[in-house]
Amino acid sequence: MRTLWRLGYCARLLKTNHFRTAASNPSFPAVWMLLAQHSGTIPGLFVVVQKNTLFTMPETVEDKTNPELYLPHPGVRGMTVLNREAFKRTLVVPALKVRKEIVHRVLKSLKQSVLKRPGLKRVVEDPEDEDSRFVILDPHQVPDFSLGESEQQALRELSVPAEVCKHQLELSYENFKSEEILRAVLPQGQEVTSGFSRVGHIAHLNLRDHQLPYRHLIGQVIMDKNPGVTCVVNKTNIIDSTYRNFEMEVLAGESNLVTKVKENNISYELDFSKVYWNPRLSTEHGRIVALLRAGDVLFDVFAGVGPFAIPAAKRRCRVFANDLNPDSYSWLLHNCRLNKVHSQVKAFNMDGRAFLRGPVREELSKELPLLGEEHQTAFHIVMNLPALAVEFLDVFRHLLVGEPCSPAGLPTVHCYGFSKHSDPARDIQERAEAVLGTSLAGRCSTFLVRNVAPNKEMLCLSFQLPADVLYKRPCPEEAKPASKRLCTSQDCSEEKALS
Repeated sequence: MRTLWRLGYCARLLKTNHFRTAASNPSFPAVWMLLAQHSGTIPGLFVVVQKNTLFTMPETVEDKTNPELYLPHPGVRGMTVLNREAFKRTLVVPALKVRKEIVHRVLKSLKQSVLKRPGLKRVVEDPEDEDSRFVILDPHQVPDFSLGESEQQALRELSVPAEVCKHQLELSYENFKSEEILRAVLPQGQEVTSGFSRVGHIAHLNLRDHQLPYRHLIGQVIMDKNPGVTCVVNKTNIIDSTYRNFEMEVLAGESNLVTKVKENNISYELDFSKVYWNPRLSTEHGRIVALLRAGDVLFDVFAGVGPFAIPAAKRRCRVFANDLNPDSYSWLLHNCRLNKVHSQVKAFNMDGRAFLRGPVREELSKELPLLGEEHQTAFHIVMNLPALAVEFLDVFRHLLVGEPCSPAGLPTVHCYGFSKHSDPARDIQERAEAVLGTSLAGRCSTFLVRNVAPNKEMLCLSFQLPADVLYKRPCPEEAKPASKRLCTSQDCSEEKALS
């Protein structure tokens, strides 16, 4: 029978025909018993062992080679309600008895062999000798309870006997990492979620279907193992494309979802259940804001609670920030006051198209004709609604009427989008070109923001609005009195249709 055992950190293939004989032998090492519980390869053994140890006495294991030495008690498998006591185990590990006055020197001499696991003491008292201490060794480095020649020589120089004794190491729930706990609880072979997004005191999970029966236990473990987390939530549906928020279930802790976060040295307060906030976008927020200079103008079409708008105002830019979600708008106003930039930010609660055709068009119509060669004001339009922003680009077609300003004064658009294409940069550019009705070849750049899901990328397409897209020259007929005006040009018809 061929069975794959995981020993060390690589797989070794063992051949044997004596599994049943060895399993019934009292001298059969406990490590094989433990491995059998995890592998299930010895018929009948797993059921018996689990039945005798489930949530009862801690297991004692003298494990010489198993890389999974520091695992919780195997009886926790399948647990859905957290029982911390059930995780207790007692392991037999190698140790050295050392006079307390030279403990530090021994640790330094055997630094490659001593126990290094966080949360576990490397030096413990000897209950029978107050002048001695036990130095705990790493079972993986001293698998046979005997030291190598170099370690023995180091001990001889310190007049310490090289005799390795056996020490019972007590492990409890507090000694295990969250991933180790969840891997021990969830069914074998299933994906374990230990990662999450941190939003102030809130940990935000995106659990898979097979993890949902364990969701409250997972939430409690995440809260236990991460200081400062007092609430754990799980997203229960996809982001609403209108207000960019989602329904969520509180898995553990308090139900207070109003939180305070700090990003790029700026504080924000928000209700995580009602507005959109993604801590993974902090680098992108900083990247765009770094492009701005004092005196520039930023139009933030989908502003949320202000992660672009507020740092831009801090850089002494003039900011026009808009969001359709009334809760986002309220928190945007709150955060502007919180950061003392409310006098530099004009906030709006409008549909994105209405914002572009209203305040944005009005401001550009007023400011762009005033630009001269010596005027250095730059205009930036941020459109961070990746699911829909590309579709809004048609608003820029003939948004302004008149003669184009100098090319240097044309607004720069930063439009975000998702792509599942094999060439996402080309995909988002071609989609933008189709909506704008012009080519962006040679006058745009694409930045990969992050990988959202397998084969799904979030990108930022940045480009200066072409003059022939943004401007429509006035029809000559429009200069005549209304009673004599007759305009039949295609451009005038298009303008009427867009307005």
